[in-house]
This record gives sequence, structure tokens and C-alpha cells, in this order.
Amino acid sequence: MARHSKSIPGRGVRVADQIQRDLAEIIAFELKDPRVGMVTITEVQVTPDYAHAKVFFTMLSDKPDDIRNTTEGLRAAAGYIRRELGRRVTIHTLPELHFVHDNSTARGMEMSKLIDEANATRAADAED
Repeated sequence: MARHSKSIPGRGVRVADQIQRDLAEIIAFELKDPRVGMVTITEVQVTPDYAHAKVFFTMLSDKPDDIRNTTEGLRAAAGYIRRELGRRVTIHTLPELHFVHDNSTARGMEMSKLIDEANATRAADAED
């Protein structure tokens, strides 16, 4: 009796991790769109049926225009990226790629700055 993919724990996570690694290589070394600069793939979330993959990315620049241009470039190249991904990953359904800018790094840096400021204020109050 064949086992269904849902009975294999972690298979979706392993597939998402493999897609993440392959996408990082394809975007960095094969994509020639000038709108897409240095991009880091932070996470890939795949639906249980592998029909869709949400690809989260970050960039060095947090300027809204740069984010918009890069997102447009990735979305325009999604067909090419998906085809190249299909040459590397062997799964029954190759997911449609949806690119989303991940601002969690910038938010984390902002939170860290606020915590540092609060700690500095607290230390100054303790000295008085």
C-alpha cells in the first residue's frame, strides 16, 4: 500500500527548504533582470498540495521604490525562475511562486534599537 505524503512527517518542510536553496542560487547566479539586485530568500512556505509557494525575501535597501522594483522584477521573472526550479527539483507538482518582501529583519532591528534605548535610560536612572 502506497503511503500518502501527509503521512510522512516533515516532507513539506524538506521540500520548502530545497526550494529555498535552489531559488537562492537561481536568483543570484542566473537571473539577469536589472531590477533584482542582492536578494536573500528568508523563507519559503509551500501549500500542502505543492500548488503554491510563498517566497519571502529581504534586500540590503529598505527604500520603498527599491522594494517595489525588486518585487516587480521577481514577479515578472517568476515563469523563468519556476522553469529553472523545475529542472532542479523533482516533485509531482511544481508550485506557482508568489514573492513577498520580508520586513521582519528591519522590524527586528528597530525593536533592538528601542530595547537598547530603554536599557540605556534605565541604567542612567539607576545611576542617579
